[in-house]
Amino acid sequence: MDDDTLFTIGALAERTGLTVKTIRFYSDKGIVPPTDHTPTGYRLYDAEAATRLELVRTLRELGIDLPTVARVLARETSLSAVAAAHADALDVQIRILRMRRAVLRAVAERGSRREEMELMHNLMRLSEAERRRLIDDFIDAAYGGVDANPAMVELVRASMPELPDDPTVAQLTAWMELVELVRDNDFRESVRAMAEYQARERAEGDTTGLHHDLTEAVRTDIGKALADGISADSQAAAAVVDGLAARYAETFGKPDGARLRRWILERLEVANDPRVERYWRLVSAINGWPELPDMGPVFTWFAAALRAHPA
Repeated sequence: MDDDTLFTIGALAERTGLTVKTIRFYSDKGIVPPTDHTPTGYRLYDAEAATRLELVRTLRELGIDLPTVARVLARETSLSAVAAAHADALDVQIRILRMRRAVLRAVAERGSRREEMELMHNLMRLSEAERRRLIDDFIDAAYGGVDANPAMVELVRASMPELPDDPTVAQLTAWMELVELVRDNDFRESVRAMAEYQARERAEGDTTGLHHDLTEAVRTDIGKALADGISADSQAAAAVVDGLAARYAETFGKPDGARLRRWILERLEVANDPRVERYWRLVSAINGWPELPDMGPVFTWFAAALRAHPA
């Protein structure tokens, strides 16, 4: 081989930007062995060795361990397979770093105490499957073994809160509050009571499912009454109640009258736990959905109007 095509270790260091010590280390490990030696025993390297060193440096800078680098250079594994595996590992690290950043931002903005910071951090360390299990446990406790409205149960399961990899402070705060809410036994028992009420209604023949149009009518009509300053015990309120009672009668196939209005009032009283609406608001915040309208004042006004105008 012509000496003009070979480099001393010093020349190779200048060509690659690596130190002599580093090149010697890779050479001793057999990763980039010398191509030849001078008569006095000095190592010589060819252009291919320089190319191998460039690849070694690139792989090491990307965080790939030395044994894997050796296997790539020995063609015992493909570069694409190594790159894919390390990209997956980086995805995990990036997700963890984003979660940590979210926790630190929340702590800074909220002025959190140590206990809250530790709780936040522990919640963020949960895997997506573990976070999903928290919600599944709540749903099972509330609806399990009860023949509740299947459309409602499906809606709750389908609306699973999914915390993004890079959550905002608002999303992180909402997740913390949601975890506290679904672990609250009193809240679970309240939702369970609603499920049992639905089961009794189904046993009596109610198979109407969800009632989005009816709920929208209630929100629209009573929202307008509230905006107009109409009192629930006024004569104007009676007309609003009459119109909505007619919608209920049509939806559920029941005749309008005092009995129907008592039944509507019972449904409102069973369902009107503000924590249920809070649950849906938190889920929407975590998932980045549009903010839900506040139905609390609407249901409160409707219940008062039904009591004032029973027939």
